[in-house]
Amino acid sequence: MTRTPMAAVWKDLGGDPALLSRVSTVTRAGALESALPVRELARACVGACALAAAELGARRAGLARVPGVTVDDGAVATAFVSERHLRIDGRAPVGFAPLSRFWRTADGWVRTHANYPHHRARLLDALGAAAGAGADDVAALLAERSAPEVEETVYGAGGLAVALRAPEEWAAHEQRLALALRPLIERTEAAGPSGTGPRALPPLPDGGPLLPAAGVRVLDLTRVIAGPVATRTLALLGADVLRVDGPRLPEDPDAHADTGFGKRSTVLDLTADRPAFEELLASADVVVTGYRPGSLDRFGLSPEALAERVPGLVVAQVSAWGTYGPWGGRRGFDSLVQVATGIAATEGSPERPGALPAQALDHGTGYLLAAAVLRALTERTGSGRGQLVRLALARTAMWLTDGITRRDAPGSVADPSAGDPYDAAGEPSGSAGEPYDRPDAWLAERAGPPGLIGYALPPVSFTGGPADWSRPPGRWGTDPARWA
Repeated sequence: MTRTPMAAVWKDLGGDPALLSRVSTVTRAGALESALPVRELARACVGACALAAAELGARRAGLARVPGVTVDDGAVATAFVSERHLRIDGRAPVGFAPLSRFWRTADGWVRTHANYPHHRARLLDALGAAAGAGADDVAALLAERSAPEVEETVYGAGGLAVALRAPEEWAAHEQRLALALRPLIERTEAAGPSGTGPRALPPLPDGGPLLPAAGVRVLDLTRVIAGPVATRTLALLGADVLRVDGPRLPEDPDAHADTGFGKRSTVLDLTADRPAFEELLASADVVVTGYRPGSLDRFGLSPEALAERVPGLVVAQVSAWGTYGPWGGRRGFDSLVQVATGIAATEGSPERPGALPAQALDHGTGYLLAAAVLRALTERTGSGRGQLVRLALARTAMWLTDGITRRDAPGSVADPSAGDPYDAAGEPSGSAGEPYDRPDAWLAERAGPPGLIGYALPPVSFTGGPADWSRPPGRWGTDPARWA
């Protein structure tokens, strides 16, 4: 029997395959339509995360059976574009900045990312453009250059630009070959001291929803989408998540609002405020990092260094390209990974590159990261050992393009748009729902410090679990640097 995407992920997470029978799927035609199997990827990522949460909740609450998990295509599709559904007092956020887009070059296409002021400045500097240059100026400069030259020049200046590659070009690339040697989810036991953590986790509270991560302290050192989605999910499940940012790196308030549900946010200088950070770290259970590989090492905060200092610590790291290979130290975003890995070529046409219906590499990797943290916490209850967890957007992209057969959800009633159904006896069961044409059922509103917030509800769902976050997002950097 062909192993389903959900089963493959669960195996990578070290989960008991018997628990897959606790998952059911509601399929909805029209959800995350794409040339590539985005819907299958999204279901597997969210389903694995929900199952890992249910498993940890059952362990901590002493339940005889792991609660049932439901993966609804509607909830998943809505959450995978949560940034598009965000509204602050009725205002929709700006998605990509004017200089974050595809451009024609002398020999093909290149895509740039310049949403942040420092990335915009580096892009213009690398191209020899004036600080106030606009899209027409940049288009004229790029039209005269080759895409590979632009990629190397802009990256060399600390900016972000990636040449469009066909799938066969990426298949032969050194970074792709390095990725192929690694699992989708890298999990290794931490080399640090054993123990149940700096403190025992408190018993789960009686009454109310089952919160598997209640009492878990999470230091959130992430930005943009993938890492913040992971920590937003841990916050949903009851974790005390404190996001820590440096004072000099700007943050988009809309991006912070989208992924800030359930969390608190503080600002610390890792040099001047180091004692405060060390105090937080000493009693943390989990550290999640999402910065360019190597950027935290100069502060002594590499994953290995963190694990060596705190007993039982779980360290989860997400990067764009991986921490290895010729691109291991490069910056990157979902949109750029799609361009390099052949996805943009596959989703486009001979006339113009395309894109996935969601930033699915970011969102999918975020849920996988949260799932890996939850499984590490479950395993720590028995072993007392921490874990190092690593995921990369480019490795998730390789799974999407090369590792998933486009079929319907395991055991569910066929979704006509997903291909032929297949027998998955012993795998998760499911049911068919209505077509996915409107996301209204998975959207909500609530008041918070930024204003009246319209947002996508969480897709992680299991019997007895939370349906929404306990608190709305606050304002960036305004919380004290201490645990709740």
